Amino acid sequence: MSHEHVSNIGRIWKVFGILSAVTVVEVYLGILKPDFLFMNDFLSMNLLNWIFYALTIFKAYYIVYAFMHMEGEKSSLRSAVVFPVIFLILYLLFILLTEGDYIYEVFKNSTIKWNF
Repeated sequence: MSHEHVSNIGRIWKVFGILSAVTVVEVYLGILKPDFLFMNDFLSMNLLNWIFYALTIFKAYYIVYAFMHMEGEKSSLRSAVVFPVIFLILYLLFILLTEGDYIYEVFKNSTIKWNF
């Protein structure tokens, strides 16, 4: 029984291209900081930061999908691995933003001074 070797060079370049394109978009937006994204708030945070979070979650999912070979697995296994992580990341993001906004408002609107 012989196994034929299949080259994955094309797949490697595709993964490299997609991750590089997302990174270039992140760097481009980080350098330019367009006013229509940077000066508009949504849920106590500017739209540019939301875009960064979305692109980072996309890159994390794609890295798991490509490098952990999840594309060959059943969708139920993919969901069992990816959904809890996405939920935990979104939950952590919610907690950090809620608590950070509360602390900011306390220091902004009270007699307590910023001493750190």
